[in-house]
Amino acid sequence: MKSIQSFKGLEKLGRIRLSKSFFMRDFLYSEISNFYGVPNIPENPDLAVRVGERICEELLEPLQEAFGRISIRSAYRSPTVNQLGNEKQHSCGSNENNRAGHIWDWLTHDGYMGGTVCIVVNWYLQRYEETGNFRPLAWWIHDYLPHAGLCFYPKFCAFNISWSESPGYGSIYSYIPSHGGYLTRASMDNYGGNHKEWYPGFPELKTPLTVDDYRRAFEAIAPSLTVGHRAMLAAHFKAPKRTITSTQLAEAAGYETYGGANLQ
Repeated sequence: MKSIQSFKGLEKLGRIRLSKSFFMRDFLYSEISNFYGVPNIPENPDLAVRVGERICEELLEPLQEAFGRISIRSAYRSPTVNQLGNEKQHSCGSNENNRAGHIWDWLTHDGYMGGTVCIVVNWYLQRYEETGNFRPLAWWIHDYLPHAGLCFYPKFCAFNISWSESPGYGSIYSYIPSHGGYLTRASMDNYGGNHKEWYPGFPELKTPLTVDDYRRAFEAIAPSLTVGHRAMLAAHFKAPKRTITSTQLAEAAGYETYGGANLQ
């Protein structure tokens, strides 16, 4: 899709279905945009859509499947809107800090896609209001979903949840006064393993496997992976909707034909 130059173009962008439950229009609302009259329109619509699809399919749809309706507080921000929010001190980081964050259509300096959405899990609101504790929800997400970072805020237990194609681990941070700072990050002993003792009575996803299950499985087989194996895994991970052909896998690993990929 070309850059948006007309109402029809913006309407077409908003009608793009990112996943079973979400359309692109769901992520374009902005109080900053509305109040200051600055359009919140992607500079690179195609990239913004690709990122939105991954956020929805890998993070938001599983959350909504488990907990019911989620509310979107803040999602995509154009560079212009984000910069204005930063200058007006409306809780927006700089554009550079939001590259592949709230600014979905800017890649990281290393060339990776990424995006951030601020949401509220309505199912958890009453429990949070009664306890002030965000940690059960945070640990559930950490155990079940491939997030690239969580950041929790006091109002409504709203939190930023990030997706990234960049390799690495997602930390959990909180601005909630009673439990501020890092709950976990890759360097901390509590990062891995299972944290089910934190969220008894929570719903479960249909798959019994968690992110940590997959992580431990890959760590177990890592010594036996060849360069070709790793190249194919990386290509499959980066492919749109995790869908790739044997021919494309072969090309990624440097094999002459798809037969080489099939053998692996």
